[in-house]
Amino acid sequence: MSAKEVIAQLKSFASESRKKSNETYFKTGTSQYSEFDKFIGVRAPQTRKIAKQYFKTISFNEIDKLINHAIHEVRYCALVMLVCQYQAGNKIQVFNYYVNNLHAVNNWDLVDYSTPHIIGDYLFNHQDQHSLLYDWARSGNLWERRIAIVATFAFIKKDEFSTTLKIGRLLLGDKEDLIHKALGWMLREIYKKDSETCSTFIKENYAQLPRTTLRYAIEHMQDDERRRYLKGNF
Repeated sequence: MSAKEVIAQLKSFASESRKKSNETYFKTGTSQYSEFDKFIGVRAPQTRKIAKQYFKTISFNEIDKLINHAIHEVRYCALVMLVCQYQAGNKIQVFNYYVNNLHAVNNWDLVDYSTPHIIGDYLFNHQDQHSLLYDWARSGNLWERRIAIVATFAFIKKDEFSTTLKIGRLLLGDKEDLIHKALGWMLREIYKKDSETCSTFIKENYAQLPRTTLRYAIEHMQDDERRRYLKGNF
């Protein structure tokens, strides 16, 4: 399977109305986070279907052409292929390839779909390489910082919360709303498994916690408890 054939398949499902919708949803306006991203209007389920159909028969040379493509849906397709290859057992090669192509993981949906499955899973099982997460958390690149925190979703699923909380503390002063949301999301996932650990983190860091992060984190609390936490009444 060639990259050219994959792109042709994706374009056959493109929709002008979906393209316009995505451009609004992903904020492609001037000075917005996706200002320079290009969409053709393919639905994510269709993109995933194409990727899962061809991931076994495409080479890394052809994936290179997809992951470095200007079109968002093409990069998304490449990342789905990488997740499929990783889960099929090609873990080391896919992990190294992903790390070497972080520049292409440059929107929140690309990060959120692929990072936990590849970066998160691999680093959970290779703790000697955890320094990568802290390097990314300190990066000036928005998407690398989001990768750092979202990768820990894989840790949370396996009941390991300390890495998420350490990365979270590094990101408390972040100015980007997409980081505030990602941190809140991870705290909410911790809350589902261990409410006390999440609550303690909120109490200890309340003064620095972005409001968006707090609202995401306490989403599953009871109404009265949620109101108290919003007011800082513990």
